[in-house]
Amino acid sequence: MKTLLSCLLFAAAAPAWAADPWIVVEPAGALRNKHVVFVSGDEEYRSEEAMPMLAKILAKHHGFKCTVLFAIDPKDGTISPNTTNNIPGLDALKTADLMIIFTRFRNLPDDQMKHVADYLETGKPIIGLRTATHAFNLDGKSGFKHLTWTSKEKGWEDGFGRVVLGETWKTHHGAHGSQATLGLVNKDNKDHPILTGIKDGDIFGPSDVYGVRLPLPGDSVPLVMGQILTKMTKDSPPLAGAKNEPMMPVAWVKTYGEKKGRVFTTTMGSSQDFVEPGLRRLLVNATFWALGLDADIKPDLNVEIVGKYEPHAFKNNGYVKGIKPADLLKD
Repeated sequence: MKTLLSCLLFAAAAPAWAADPWIVVEPAGALRNKHVVFVSGDEEYRSEEAMPMLAKILAKHHGFKCTVLFAIDPKDGTISPNTTNNIPGLDALKTADLMIIFTRFRNLPDDQMKHVADYLETGKPIIGLRTATHAFNLDGKSGFKHLTWTSKEKGWEDGFGRVVLGETWKTHHGAHGSQATLGLVNKDNKDHPILTGIKDGDIFGPSDVYGVRLPLPGDSVPLVMGQILTKMTKDSPPLAGAKNEPMMPVAWVKTYGEKKGRVFTTTMGSSQDFVEPGLRRLLVNATFWALGLDADIKPDLNVEIVGKYEPHAFKNNGYVKGIKPADLLKD
């Protein structure tokens, strides 16, 4: 008995995830038996901050098991968004019911990219945030070059971004770093389940509007339009002129592949954008929708932040150094 007690105490003091270069946020409350895998890794918009925050909301408020993966410096195991060739743990996609991806220009080795490609073959749902439109920048040695953002392969023109999510990287439509975005509901699609509980102005963030080619491809359905503001505060007036006439979509849905897997894409998503509850609600709703749980989307779904969330301003090399994934579970 004493030995068993000692083992239990040791397990409580040294949880199994402590040495892992990812985090698993276990579900609470009414369990949904769904596994959501978040893939983060961008140098600018602090996906390493936003993704764990969203995972905690989905796990603690809504009963999803959430695994969050990071760009990791292999020398010391710290989160390093500037390390573009290493996201350990992608084999978690084998048991994923949904992949939420927020990466930028990753050049992952084939043994890691294979897990992404295999997931795409399943036709399971995908949510892409911000720079996921240009998620991969794979070199000529890659066996998955068709997924790179500039792909010229027939049927995969412009890669994962265009073919799966609906667009690759094109341009900053609003002025980067000086013109914020206000989300306006697309009135033609206002009854879509993802827009439940969301009205004009609920979505705001300092991220600028990305340019996309109109119309969006295939069966894409624009849900939220991005009004460019003249400055970086929510009460700034809208920019006059052609850039808001018409506005670019900043959130849409579509399907991909022969199996018509559900896709939700938003070109918003910097860590600061999630300070406003509107974008958090959009992502929670999108998660339910992507998983086919449309009937469970309610206007009052809990989107309150779990624990402390103090996002840093977006900028290249602006990440907090020396953080290991396990540190993110301590608050």
